[in-house]
Amino acid sequence: MSGATPYRVAVYYAPEAADPLWTAGTTWLGRDPESGDDLPQPRGLEPELTAEAASYGLHGTLKPPMRLAPGRSYADFVAAAADLALSLREFEMPAFSVQILHGFLAIRETAPSADLQALSDVTVATLDPFRAPLSASELEKRRRHGLSAAEEAMLAHWGYPYVFQLWRFHLTLSRRLTEAEAAKLRPRAEDYFAPATGKRRTCRSLALFTQEAPGVAFRLAERLPFGG
Repeated sequence: MSGATPYRVAVYYAPEAADPLWTAGTTWLGRDPESGDDLPQPRGLEPELTAEAASYGLHGTLKPPMRLAPGRSYADFVAAAADLALSLREFEMPAFSVQILHGFLAIRETAPSADLQALSDVTVATLDPFRAPLSASELEKRRRHGLSAAEEAMLAHWGYPYVFQLWRFHLTLSRRLTEAEAAKLRPRAEDYFAPATGKRRTCRSLALFTQEAPGVAFRLAERLPFGG
């Protein structure tokens, strides 16, 4: 466990390293955030479509990226996240499929999951005391596409608009696409991910991601196993 404080931290769901979805997803994005290695993408896939998603790494957001509050050390944050993970129990996830969410290509669950929702909720609430208040530029970035009243309330209270009842589980696979781009890319992604999404899987850990400096790609720093 490093004592150095990264620029931002986040807690995500990430497929287990042995899960075919991890291999397929990191290859699709062209980057393994655990090793930091660049990977050869599927032939003909334009890197520009996936570059932004690749910079965050293959993940499903639980506690969104945040700077640590003054007086909060990285070591303490890791310890709190590890303690949270140990308090959780493994659960079976719904089957996944490739979908379009707000213009982004993403892997999502095929049926609602109360367990996934509960995982997101407890992660957001438990780790929020470590979050630094948003800067003016961070607030502006969150608001640039417009927020509903409910989203604005979440942003003000939790530092992110899409938490609790507004949260939608997803593993992002692209930048925001035009309709024409989505119509072309989605069938290809459905075929590519079919072997990996067509199986059930167990959620058994939290993934701690870090960003060392602004503009630097996120790395998967630690996998924190559940306690039961």
